[in-house]
Amino acid sequence: MGKAAPPQVGIIMGSQSDWETMRHAAQVLSDLGIAFETRVVSAHRTPKRLYDYATSAKGRGLKVIIAGAGGAAHLPGMAAAMTTLPVFGVPVESKALKGMDSLLSIVQMPGGIPVGTLAIGKAGATNAALLAGAVIALMNPEVDAALEAWRARQTDSVAEAPVDPDSSDLIRP
Repeated sequence: MGKAAPPQVGIIMGSQSDWETMRHAAQVLSDLGIAFETRVVSAHRTPKRLYDYATSAKGRGLKVIIAGAGGAAHLPGMAAAMTTLPVFGVPVESKALKGMDSLLSIVQMPGGIPVGTLAIGKAGATNAALLAGAVIALMNPEVDAALEAWRARQTDSVAEAPVDPDSSDLIRP
């Protein structure tokens, strides 16, 4: 067996419960053939772990960090403050405010500390992985081809006409 490719994308999340959302990013990266790593790194409860992760990411070969967090959601911004790698923030849906608190926390970064902020939940995790794939595709023709194929499959999955599953007697052109 050959050696596994070193990770190019880091997926970090503030708690284990965030994995329900962030696993969608992992699935898309897997589909694109992009090596990644996953870690639970809380900005509030494990600040040294966050510091060590973010400051070592570039030197370890990562090209992008996807950071998911709920509630106060400081993880993406704090990671971005400690690395020049692109950081894509995924607001995780919270119980109290359905993810609006997470979204506003991530999107309101001060000028000079950019975080690409995505949609709340599964859509955001999926799109963060696709954006990470687009970044990696700039340097990797195989990933570029995989991204093109992913998009083609998405296009092909859209029907040209609506179908009413409850009525088989409709006349269709």
